Amino acid sequence: MITGHGDDIYSYDDIRINFSSNIYSHADITPLVEHLRGEMAKICNYPEPEALTLEAKIAAEEGIDAECVIVTNGATEAIYLAAEACRNLGLSHHHIIQPTFSEYADACRNAGLIVQDEAGYVTDVVWICNPNNPTGEAVDASGTMLLAREYQALIIDQSYEYFTSTKMMTAREAVDAGNILQIHSMTKTCAIPGLRLGYIVTSCRFADAIRKCMRPWSVNALAISAGHFILDNGFKAVTNPCDYLAEARRLRDSLNAIEGISVMTTDTNFMLCELSVGTAAQLKQWLAREHHILIRDASNFPTLTPRHFRVAAQSKEENDSLIHAIRQWREE
Repeated sequence: MITGHGDDIYSYDDIRINFSSNIYSHADITPLVEHLRGEMAKICNYPEPEALTLEAKIAAEEGIDAECVIVTNGATEAIYLAAEACRNLGLSHHHIIQPTFSEYADACRNAGLIVQDEAGYVTDVVWICNPNNPTGEAVDASGTMLLAREYQALIIDQSYEYFTSTKMMTAREAVDAGNILQIHSMTKTCAIPGLRLGYIVTSCRFADAIRKCMRPWSVNALAISAGHFILDNGFKAVTNPCDYLAEARRLRDSLNAIEGISVMTTDTNFMLCELSVGTAAQLKQWLAREHHILIRDASNFPTLTPRHFRVAAQSKEENDSLIHAIRQWREE
């Protein structure tokens, strides 16, 4: 999906508050930026063809073998590699639990896989986003393990795992299961979407199939260096995720209290909203024009409607601005 995603701030002249991306926009990334300033000379040489040093460090932190970790150019590359590896292993029938991130279906179709609307006895692989984008729902580790036992493979995108109190499946559990491909995103955890850094954790069998699909030098030298810094320093976008999630719940409750707005219960920092009157596109344009606020029109997610939009919690003051603006829009 090239267009219609969140964070399309480049399409507007004067956006001051951005709710359209699931990234917390007030993360203090100064320590990481300062580290990378001193690493700029690395762009004069090729990076590792595979980010093996970073894979080893992730593996040591997770208590798994380094062969079971594959560092990628963001979670998106991980998604496409997972689809290609499944094709090469003969796992051709895939079910994607909707509504969710469109790249799963795009990656499957790009790999020539069969995407089924319903999971059934011919389904080989099931994809889930956990917590799910755009609904914010999360399934705990026991639930995902039960799902994995029903199919030849389960692909779990845990990009938003840091922003939930739901117990997520660990890397060790994913490797031991043997048929789980677990996708992680430092992009989301550390609020660095422009850097592109993610990784896959899986069993040796699937890891070997994935490595055969990889392109050399897909992860640049600065991203690899950033990954080392993140792990060495325990760097995260939000130092107290519990407080941030509490503010997200307050935003959800406040929006849900506005007449004509229905907000799904969420287990993470973003939430899916539905209008009873008007469309998300109309609201988005009005907020951008009148309040310099950007939201995510969610109408292009499969199974959703033109009435759906998504927002991610920001600061208390910014959240209050959104609440006030939407109340005003409803009153006009």
